[in-house]
Amino acid sequence: MTASSRLPPALNIITLATFAASLSARALDPVLPHVADDFGVTIAAAASFAAVFAFTFAIIQPVLGATADLFGKARLMIVCLVLLGLANILGAMATSFPLLFATRVLAGIGSGGVFPIALGLTSDLVGPEKRQIAIGRTLMGSMTGNLLGASASGLIGDFLGWRGVLAVLGALVIVAAIAVAAGFRNAAMTRPPRTSLSALRHGYRTIFTNPNARVCYSAVFIEGCCVLGLFPFLAAFLFELGETSLSIAGIVIAGFAIGGLFYTLTVSRFLPRLGVKGMMFAGATLVALQLVAVALGPQWKLQMLSLLFMGWGFYMIHGCLQVFASELSVEARATALSLHSFFFFMGQTVGPIAYGFGIQHAGKGPTLLMAAAVMIVLGFVCARLLRQTRPADAATT
Repeated sequence: MTASSRLPPALNIITLATFAASLSARALDPVLPHVADDFGVTIAAAASFAAVFAFTFAIIQPVLGATADLFGKARLMIVCLVLLGLANILGAMATSFPLLFATRVLAGIGSGGVFPIALGLTSDLVGPEKRQIAIGRTLMGSMTGNLLGASASGLIGDFLGWRGVLAVLGALVIVAAIAVAAGFRNAAMTRPPRTSLSALRHGYRTIFTNPNARVCYSAVFIEGCCVLGLFPFLAAFLFELGETSLSIAGIVIAGFAIGGLFYTLTVSRFLPRLGVKGMMFAGATLVALQLVAVALGPQWKLQMLSLLFMGWGFYMIHGCLQVFASELSVEARATALSLHSFFFFMGQTVGPIAYGFGIQHAGKGPTLLMAAAVMIVLGFVCARLLRQTRPADAATT
């Protein structure tokens, strides 16, 4: 019997929640050129949707993490799923660019309360020795959602337009929220936690006095900037090559999610062989190589393959960083993981702006090569500085 087969059945419910939330995370990326045309704005302006979604997701994290620790992770996750679904549906009815922009803010808040809280629930259920494999299971839901969200949005966009994309995905998230609420209804984990405000203050001190915190949070910020910050420009890169089909853009972007899904299926085999340090350095190197490949502008089939390997490498390092974040504190684990998401999505906020500036002033090639160099350095630094340590408050549980 494998380690993954002995994981708690409740992880299946958590995986469903991450799947639902991830459906709409990158839903607009393949259809951004059409959004820009409809509202008479530039691609760079339309790409701001990715930035505002990421910024809202990030800025709400400290509040959501503390709220989850105080009032219950599962309850908050369900409420945020409903908010995310409604935001998508309202976005489909937006009559102006500012109104659509506002709905992406609401979507960022809703999404912000699902995935990091799901990681907290996963970490509560599983011990450190199996936590990376369990988080890989949770990531499987997220990656599958990203895969279907990106590819389906391109396909739906060709037939129903970008409004149809948001309407369909919004309805699916609402249905998933109802299913998750039913699944958690009688679960023991829905009981309110015993965490207090004083425990949260102690948790923050525990988190930021841990030497891993500074490296871990800085690393996920850089990841978000260099990797996810590129995504809003991929459709435009393909348009430059003459590939104007939204379905093609969706397929290429979905390659990243396929790579992430491949990671979830292989982590239990590669982790014992490479170790945590090897996983981080190998993953960062693989991402860097694919950034170089995208800079060369190959045909869309090769770009899709490149995004697949990029996704695999990205989650090799990102999965390790998530485990380190989960071990910063026990009493305030949701807070620690929400801060992890805060820095990650702040990176995704800065990323599109940095890429846009670099592409405009230095060109696509030099900008992507610089990002590749940064990822190589990141993998080396993480492998050298991060150490697996027992949380300082572990003895109090």
